[in-house]
Amino acid sequence: MAIDQAKLEEFIGRFAGDFAAAMHAATVVVGDKLGLYRALAAAGPIDGAGLAARTGYDRRLVEEWLCAQYVSRYCEHDPTTGTFWLTEEQAAALADESSPALLVGAMTIAASAVKDEERIRECFATGRMGWHEHHCDLFEGTERLFKPGYVANLVSAWIPALVGVEDKLQAGARVADVGCGYGSSTILLAQHYPGSTFVGFDFHPESVEVARKRAADAGVTDRVRFEVAGAGNYPGAGYDLVCIFDALHDMGDPVGAARHILHSLADDGTWLLVEPMAGESLVDNVNPVGRIFYSASPLICTPAAQAQEGGYALGNQVPDTVWRDLLTDAGFSRFRRAAETPFNRVFEVRP
Repeated sequence: MAIDQAKLEEFIGRFAGDFAAAMHAATVVVGDKLGLYRALAAAGPIDGAGLAARTGYDRRLVEEWLCAQYVSRYCEHDPTTGTFWLTEEQAAALADESSPALLVGAMTIAASAVKDEERIRECFATGRMGWHEHHCDLFEGTERLFKPGYVANLVSAWIPALVGVEDKLQAGARVADVGCGYGSSTILLAQHYPGSTFVGFDFHPESVEVARKRAADAGVTDRVRFEVAGAGNYPGAGYDLVCIFDALHDMGDPVGAARHILHSLADDGTWLLVEPMAGESLVDNVNPVGRIFYSASPLICTPAAQAQEGGYALGNQVPDTVWRDLLTDAGFSRFRRAAETPFNRVFEVRP
């Protein structure tokens, strides 16, 4: 079969773009971890020597780092003065820890996959690699990527989209955050609803320790605690709200977890389930968001699910119809998509 030269050149062009992005990702992680983006945002227009002096790093490496940021359009540059700076929008995504648009943590996740590549390659033979077996950059990057989305949406949009839940939280409710990781969602809810009590559960002891420290730093330990427990066996009953943020698809037995959640809820309780945005079929997911999540699936989420008991390996792009069927099998009677963002689907699930 003859090669279509135009199609080949088009594919090479796309590949070159991906190669450039993959190489650039490491410069983003370096810039984030060394504080170069934050220093650049604070300095305003500055040349490489000035930024190096401000940060204490090697001048030539800082100069080349700045050039890499400019050609990837991650900063601005004036060739007349030789200066570089971040626009307000670039700073919001790269340098402002309080910004709901902060995206820089995503590259830390990407870097963790590269660091784990050899082990991931080995797990293709077994199909299994637990979440806890990954490089710690995965845990840090996951929190830093998802927390801004919670800050932007959880209290302002997602909770109000659930029937009657905000009133309960304001009056005083019992809440379980399952698969809480570093606890950013749990702590955010506790800060906004001081009359309620919250417990975060995660099977990963190291994440629970970080969450406890974060709660102490935030001054919410009077109403928040964190415990090591899995989604299928966490303690307690009569919860008014149970939350799972971007974690159910990672579980080896999502139906078993759902049944446990059902039994732990109060009769009029609500399950807030957040999952990655996905269409109903593979062809519906041919877009940048689908590309992100499908790439993460064989590297992180699917081997993590297969490392657990249960026999499920849903992957990251689970259609609404599949979730509805699974949760109905678990005993729930009401399921609806209550809200969404470009990256998330927010489901209200009720007994």
